[in-house]
Amino acid sequence: MKKKILQKILKILAKKVLNKYKPDVIGITGSVGKTSSKEAIYTVLKGSKKRVRQTPESYNNEIGVPLTILGMILPYTFIGWLKVFIRGFGLILSRDKSYPEILVLEMAADHPGDIKYLTELAPCKIGVVTAIAPVHLEFFRTVENIAKEKQVLVSHLKSDNWAVLNGDDDLTFEMQEKTQAKVLTFGFLDRVRVKAKEPMISHETGTQGQELISGMNFKLSYKGSAVPVLLSGALGEHQIYSALAAATVGVIYDLNLVEISQALRNYRSPRGRMNLIKGIKHTLIIDDTYNSSPKAAFAAIEVLKKFPLKEGKRKFAVLGDMLELGSFTREGHEEVGRRAFEAGLDGLITVGEKARDIAVGARESGLSQDKIFTFSDTDKAGQFLQQRIKEGDLILIKGSQGMRMEKIVKEIMDEPLKANELLVRQDESWEKR
Repeated sequence: MKKKILQKILKILAKKVLNKYKPDVIGITGSVGKTSSKEAIYTVLKGSKKRVRQTPESYNNEIGVPLTILGMILPYTFIGWLKVFIRGFGLILSRDKSYPEILVLEMAADHPGDIKYLTELAPCKIGVVTAIAPVHLEFFRTVENIAKEKQVLVSHLKSDNWAVLNGDDDLTFEMQEKTQAKVLTFGFLDRVRVKAKEPMISHETGTQGQELISGMNFKLSYKGSAVPVLLSGALGEHQIYSALAAATVGVIYDLNLVEISQALRNYRSPRGRMNLIKGIKHTLIIDDTYNSSPKAAFAAIEVLKKFPLKEGKRKFAVLGDMLELGSFTREGHEEVGRRAFEAGLDGLITVGEKARDIAVGARESGLSQDKIFTFSDTDKAGQFLQQRIKEGDLILIKGSQGMRMEKIVKEIMDEPLKANELLVRQDESWEKR
């Protein structure tokens, strides 16, 4: 009951603030890649000389979006909420000349009707849809229902607005038929307008002469022009989609490709999303612990498969439960296991009851039983992994948010004192979970 009252007050305050200041609202939704796209779009638009604010962390629901509009963080006390309301009334009763001209808002949909609620609260000038995948099937039942929910972001747009769509994803590409807004598509396929070409891993030479991976390179192409782009620290072609979404928004704001490319050099993947972290025993960790779904796990495993290692060095995948998949739970986990087998792993560690089906899929595909290990919780998995890994090994760690897979990263990272800086879910609200 209290949450509903807070939600109602926040909605009223946020709508009044938007009506007064009239910022451009860029709404971002999709099953995967929302936060990375938000970060990339914010990075590009900072170069437009406009005042820009983005959703902090994952403030992407009925509480987080209005808090972003008001410029406040989530409070945990009565006094904190009082400050939020004072801030809201202050913005309405007086004029804040520093209020953003552009708001970049991540909009999530855990249940049917979520996107409708958020777009009614904050109507968008630009709607960005990243991709559709089988997540939250516990509530949506089918992927098609997920697509219908996400589609609301573009169907609410007016004729002078813009829909920015991932043209490589069929369900997203089809949304251009469901909007009256102007449309720009992005991706790798010939049918898109803002295109990435020639993606490749970028290398640099370390201080001791060793070859290090520095990120991803690609050519950004639009209307016959092309420029090179370097995404520092990015791993995998799937991370290029976030940069493409940002480049497309940049084009709408009349930034040229050179300006966009220069801005993207400052982009860094959010914590827990395919970040390279130094591990103990001179190992390397691919930290992808923010969340997981079958589609995201496939992409992460593909990176692991292609990652160049010296001869004799080993690859491990530590994969946790993928939650809220509904009737797709078993099939989704087994398919991830099959993809894990194809990656040529030296070790597969699963965490959680549902993830046992990952082990099943890998074993049935041909992965030797002596390379498969199952654990019920992150503590036991982390302790086992600490003993198992050797110098030069590469370890991918991924799982749904509720599995807290970042605890395993902290267990084996070389500098655990940097956990607050490098890992997700390190603030006090997560300490007891």
